[in-house]
Amino acid sequence: MANNRHPRAILFAFILAALLVVPFHADAAAKKRPNNSRAKASKRSNARADRGRKASARDRRGRHSDRYSARSRRGRSSRSVARLSRKDLKRMRAQSAREQAAAIKSLERRLHRPLTKRERVAEMRKYQFSRRRELLEARRRAEAARQAAIARQRALDNALREEVQGMISRDNLAGEDAEVRRVAVNALGNHAGTVVVMDPMTGKIYSMVNQEWAVRRGFKPCSTIKLVTGVAGLSENIIPTSEMALAADRPRGIDLTYALAHSDNPYFERVGGGLGFDKMIHYAKELGLGEKTGVNAPFEFAGSLPELKPGFVQRRMFSYADGFEVTPLQLGTLVSAMANGGKLLVPQVQTAADADAKFKPKVRRKLDIDANVLQRMVPGMIGAVNYGSGRKAYDPLQTVAGKTGTCNGGNGSWVGLFTSYAPLANPRLAVVVITRGTDAHRHLPAAVAGQIYRDLHNRFGTPTNLQIASTPDDEEKEVGDEEGDDMIADQDAKDAATTDSTASTNATATANAKPEEAHKLVPERAPSTVKPVINPIKAPVQKTDAQKTTLPAKDSVKPNPDPDVRPRRAHDMP
Repeated sequence: MANNRHPRAILFAFILAALLVVPFHADAAAKKRPNNSRAKASKRSNARADRGRKASARDRRGRHSDRYSARSRRGRSSRSVARLSRKDLKRMRAQSAREQAAAIKSLERRLHRPLTKRERVAEMRKYQFSRRRELLEARRRAEAARQAAIARQRALDNALREEVQGMISRDNLAGEDAEVRRVAVNALGNHAGTVVVMDPMTGKIYSMVNQEWAVRRGFKPCSTIKLVTGVAGLSENIIPTSEMALAADRPRGIDLTYALAHSDNPYFERVGGGLGFDKMIHYAKELGLGEKTGVNAPFEFAGSLPELKPGFVQRRMFSYADGFEVTPLQLGTLVSAMANGGKLLVPQVQTAADADAKFKPKVRRKLDIDANVLQRMVPGMIGAVNYGSGRKAYDPLQTVAGKTGTCNGGNGSWVGLFTSYAPLANPRLAVVVITRGTDAHRHLPAAVAGQIYRDLHNRFGTPTNLQIASTPDDEEKEVGDEEGDDMIADQDAKDAATTDSTASTNATATANAKPEEAHKLVPERAPSTVKPVINPIKAPVQKTDAQKTTLPAKDSVKPNPDPDVRPRRAHDMP
């Protein structure tokens, strides 16, 4: 029995020892195994963090790019973001990514451990939300500032318009044409501006709306100074007379006509570079700028011309008119000289004492400029109205020649101008419109002038039986300019002359009785070799005034040996 109990006791002791040892061994193994797994997990998490940091930076850049582009497409992005250049936008995105990475690293330092993927995503979302809220707040402040600026501009515009309406109410209506003034006032409306309507052949002023601005206020002429630059460039042979294009502009297909029609600034700046400061000032004075017109109205402003001084950008005076100040009356006499063939007239308001007397024009001087030069400017002025910057002045019943101008007139106030005359074949009206402030934008002056031409066409339009001066014989019938008496229209004599076809042989004997309405664009000098042109209109509209007229006999016109491949250009003939 003792031998049987002994093996059992040993087996029982072995089982008891095993039961006591195995738990302790499992605990030790469990304690050792987490240490190894934690190290491996730490390495894996660090590697994932590095990869995630790089990938998240790329994702953030992509998400920011998509968000900004989507917001800009929807028009909800702030004006500051929309106006950023590509380089600035890239720098802003890189700075945002650096800030986000720095925020994540700062959080990891506070926690003394790397963030898990879930924590990193949550932190990135939190940062993006904060950043988005800052951007929205910045946009809100920018929009508030923009609305405040708009409100200030509206207040200034309303104050300026009220001031102009007060000036118009104080205009002296003595000697003004009631119908023309009514049309001009209605066309200007409630806009801040001035309108001058005069006869380009006699200098008679039909109406001046806002006489304070028309006579006593100077304005920057802006792109209308290109008329002076073009005349000077042609007179000094800076612009080639045969091709009418600068060598540097030929690859682009830009010539004088295109440059005038579309108001091309680089073209005229290159012309001015060949002219120089002194020549430009000389021709500006010759065309009446910088001196009083002699109008019979008190306190006339003489305008001003540029002066060479430190900081003056000379090239801008040829296209932007820096340094110039002109009055609407000066622009009216300038364009009238181009319409009547080179006579710089004295604008006059017909007084009540002279109401019953025959109006006598006054000529200040004959321009020392070739008449062909003035005619070469006409196609570009017609193009400006037909298809260029002055399209709002277009009149389908007559041909209007004009030039627009828009620029910053100083002190943050914009100036809009339009100077013009019509009809082309027999100029009866010269209209100058100048506006300021918001009313200077979008070529509003051209629209005002166009409305005046259309409303007054029945009274001042070209007769359908008018003959255009297209032969040297017609141009040689120009009479002298002494006291301008030869420029008075006599409608009765004109009707008799046009109906009596047999009296043409006695034209020399009846030259003094020739009506003044038939004055041509070319003054009495050498016969002109420039073929008069009228710009064709693509759209099917009514015929222009020149197309409706009866042309002279074909045998009296000198044929042109070269084909006219550009119908809107004026070519020299040998």
